[in-house]
Amino acid sequence: MRVTTDDGVGLAVYDTGGDGAQRSSTVGPDDAPPILFLHEFGGDHRSWAPQFGHLTGRYRCITYDARGYPHSDVPTDPGAYSQARAVADAVAVLDALGIERAVVVGNSMGGFATLHLGLTHPDRCAGLVVAGCGYGAAPDRAAAFRADALALADAYERDGSAAVAAEYGNRPARRSLRERDEHAHDEHLRVLAEHDPVGAALTMRGVQASRPSLYDLTDRLVSMTVPTLLVVGDRDDEAIDATLMLRRTLPVADLAVLPRAGHLTNLEYPEIFSRLVDLHAARALG
Repeated sequence: MRVTTDDGVGLAVYDTGGDGAQRSSTVGPDDAPPILFLHEFGGDHRSWAPQFGHLTGRYRCITYDARGYPHSDVPTDPGAYSQARAVADAVAVLDALGIERAVVVGNSMGGFATLHLGLTHPDRCAGLVVAGCGYGAAPDRAAAFRADALALADAYERDGSAAVAAEYGNRPARRSLRERDEHAHDEHLRVLAEHDPVGAALTMRGVQASRPSLYDLTDRLVSMTVPTLLVVGDRDDEAIDATLMLRRTLPVADLAVLPRAGHLTNLEYPEIFSRLVDLHAARALG
């Protein structure tokens, strides 16, 4: 199905409890508690296929392609991309589906959006699972992260998505997936190569390079009472320190560190990640 945001952008939404074809065969849309999944920069809705496979039947699993990603619309206005807009899009999906509160799960870029959703719309969040969140957050890393994000945006425009995928998808924090599951890593590279280069460049500039540092939000984070599960791989060097800061700062937070894992924990340990989501959702939903 498609959801149209308040600024007219169409989002491709995948809902196991929505309209018919994708509905779980064991629970109806009114019976299953909802989980909304927000994908990372390097993925799209397909990134959550393992979790849909494990959790559909007990939960109403929902995800969507972020703006700028096929099969959603790709606005060409740079002003259409921001951290605040990413949060507003998640709210637009919940509103369109008539969902008051959901457990929200996000990785990396999606993890930032999940955390900001908990900060700005805690009434819409029964619980949060924030994975791989923290790239560029540390004050001493902010300038380097921003420079890299802007360089990636330029590379998308200059070289195209396939060329960027070959480099970006083989960075150290992503190579852990190849060590664990070569087929899954090949699929990850294929998804990366299918990014829309315009949407990817604008997302890098407007969302990734421009988002506020988590360390500048601690005065708000310390008051956020939405139950939160933090997940990080012990090889995800860019995320682990910020994740530990979040664990110390958030008043209601648990932490799961997955061994020999990089940035794509939900793909590297799909069954364990899904079980962690299941346990957290069950506690958060009471």
